[in-house]
Amino acid sequence: MTAGTPTARISPADTGPAEPLKHQALAALAQHRIATTEQLRLMLRPGSSRQVVFRVLAKLRAAGFVDFTALPNASRDRTRVWYLTPEGSRLTRDLPVLRGRPPYPITSATAASLKTHHTLATVRAHLTFAADARRLGHEHGPWDWTPEVSHSIGEGDRLVADAVMHYTVVDGEHRRKLRAFVEVDRTTMSSERLAVKLIEYARLFQYEAQPVGRRRPASTGPAWLRWYPVFPRVLFVLTGASRARLGDRTRDLQAMVAQHPLVAALSREVQLGAAILEDLEHHGPSGPVWVPLAGGEPRPWTAL
Repeated sequence: MTAGTPTARISPADTGPAEPLKHQALAALAQHRIATTEQLRLMLRPGSSRQVVFRVLAKLRAAGFVDFTALPNASRDRTRVWYLTPEGSRLTRDLPVLRGRPPYPITSATAASLKTHHTLATVRAHLTFAADARRLGHEHGPWDWTPEVSHSIGEGDRLVADAVMHYTVVDGEHRRKLRAFVEVDRTTMSSERLAVKLIEYARLFQYEAQPVGRRRPASTGPAWLRWYPVFPRVLFVLTGASRARLGDRTRDLQAMVAQHPLVAALSREVQLGAAILEDLEHHGPSGPVWVPLAGGEPRPWTAL
């Protein structure tokens, strides 16, 4: 350890409600990469004041574990967007709660500025599901949302989902575990490029990895079974444009389902839906705000 390196340590125990807020804040930034003070409050201490979270972040910054970049907002204040420093990233690398997490931390103001708007929109989407879960007595917390999950889809290509979500519906003694791939679209790419993402999911659904070293390839079943007992739903969360334009993008997604044979086959087995982020924030994901991409009236995401 070099001179001047912070010496504080995170407990190796899994972070949870009993863990100090500073430990949870570090783990949350490792998990989600960047977040505002308010997002961390809603994620970790929704019943506390913003100042409680800010004081912890300020101490972590003084210790050299986190830093922030400031973004202007509509009120002309500057919103702090927090991320781990290299030392903070090293500190959280072996936390049990982060096992299996893709190792792509954001550890500089430059890197944070390049990914800020998309990453913050993805965190906004996560927070709508977390708030819904608290209200309904379901289970979905900071560690049930993993950003930027990559899977091979064959021919050297990879699909990178903006997030994979785990969510448990609790109804008395009955527990229903749900999963979803989440794509957050801020209308920064063409509508066609967005719709092509459905082809990538269709390829993942059909992709079967072949054992190495066999002359005759032998099927081992769909590759996705290594990670998921059933193929997750595919949810598109749209924002960044007028409601009319977002409606057009939803219809383009529906057209891809109707016209592409691989995507059509996927839609017969997997629930596909699209919703507007602001509707999720206003009504909650359990509201009738999701448009089924295979057709039908808007409904909750659990009923796609």
